Amino acid sequence: MAGLSASSPTPQALTVHSQSAVLEVVFSDGAQFRIPFELMRIYSPSAEVQGHGPGQEVLQTGKRQVKLLGLEPVGNYAVQPSFSDGHESGIFSWDYLYFLGSRQDQLWTDYHARLVKAGVDRDAAMPEKAASGCSSH
Repeated sequence: MAGLSASSPTPQALTVHSQSAVLEVVFSDGAQFRIPFELMRIYSPSAEVQGHGPGQEVLQTGKRQVKLLGLEPVGNYAVQPSFSDGHESGIFSWDYLYFLGSRQDQLWTDYHARLVKAGVDRDAAMPEKAASGCSSH
């Protein structure tokens, strides 16, 4: 989901709806998405969530009530949200926002399947982080 090609749709409007907890994005190709804050948080493109390679993803739980506190522009290609749980390291490119918006149904299905496989509840608290951070043992 890196960079944009010349033909990639770009946002024409970004609207944070705090009450309904969604980010509304209107793209140049006419597509319009309402992306829940929870979906953004559990699929954050940050290394903290995605890991440093395939199979290293960290299943996010307890994010149903997460709020979007801020949305900072990153150049002309992305935004960096700040969430109420302290997460602020994900950079959401226009391509990635389009991906999240256009694939919401499949992403929710995949998320619920991962929860079932892990035997955890969507609203369970995240386990405490290991003191060693991102290192492998």
